[in-house]
Amino acid sequence: MKRYILARLAIVPFLLFGIVTVAFIISRLIPADPLTSIVGERAMGNPEVIAAAKSKWGLDKSVPEQYWAYLSNLVRGDLGTSFRTKNSVVSDLAERIPATLELAVTAMIIGGVGGVLLGKFSARRKDRPADHAARVFALVGSSLPVFWTGLAALFLLYARLGVFPGPGRLPSRVDPPPQVTGFYTIDALLDGDVSLFWQCLARLILPAAVLGWAIMGSISRLVRASMLDEMHSDYVRTARAKGLRERAVMRGHVLRNALLPVLTIVGFSFATLLTGAVLTETIFEWNGVGSYAVAATRNLDYPAINAVCLFGGVVFLLSNLATDLLYALADPKVRLT
Repeated sequence: MKRYILARLAIVPFLLFGIVTVAFIISRLIPADPLTSIVGERAMGNPEVIAAAKSKWGLDKSVPEQYWAYLSNLVRGDLGTSFRTKNSVVSDLAERIPATLELAVTAMIIGGVGGVLLGKFSARRKDRPADHAARVFALVGSSLPVFWTGLAALFLLYARLGVFPGPGRLPSRVDPPPQVTGFYTIDALLDGDVSLFWQCLARLILPAAVLGWAIMGSISRLVRASMLDEMHSDYVRTARAKGLRERAVMRGHVLRNALLPVLTIVGFSFATLLTGAVLTETIFEWNGVGSYAVAATRNLDYPAINAVCLFGGVVFLLSNLATDLLYALADPKVRLT
């Protein structure tokens, strides 16, 4: 196990180097000028302003020189300064990562728990009307585009029925709780403000449910298929022959072993939620990494674009490593090499 972890961790710097390099090259190949977002359209006709901006942001250097400067700063932990916000990219990400984490964790709980329960429900009622209804529900959730589901949910549950509040992490004119974890719900509880907790939770549930429904379908279908395979295994027949109740057989034997393949898709789904919640954060005005990435792309904010790509690479690599380790711990037959 230790040898496997060290081997995987040794590869991480090289993979991140490749991610950073590809992101850097692609951002420079875009046929647009970032100076427009830096100095504004009115100042684009002033050569002195343009020259000063290029010198300040290092855009007067050649692309290889810019790349070398970026790598040198990256080794020191400096991701650069955002063209758009004029703040350190590290501070921008530190401010937005907790928002994305809160959304992703909540969506993962909804999608993971809901997917397991739905898959179990469907497997125990194979080929019955309830099974078909559960499979359709899962298929719709995993097939519909997230942006369409988000817009439809806002229109129906917010604009029409008023069941949920509108977009944003907080109501207007409401200050966030004192930051401890960056999760507004948890920080509100730590501050003892129960009213603010419920307000934050109400605004969190809808975007998290939209994201969670998208992964619930994949998880439920995998649980259903795994449980149906396990239900015909020899050890299950033996457990039934010994007189165990069906509920004990399903919970202690079938479901427990059927959840092993789910670990892989859960790890991948969580990484996807962290890095792929761009549209959901934009629709629900969620001030996280996704909305930050959209704004950076619109303004050709090179340092921010590279930092978001680096963040996504780290998330996927660590998620894959954690998934492999959890799978090996859950199934002793697995040998990591």
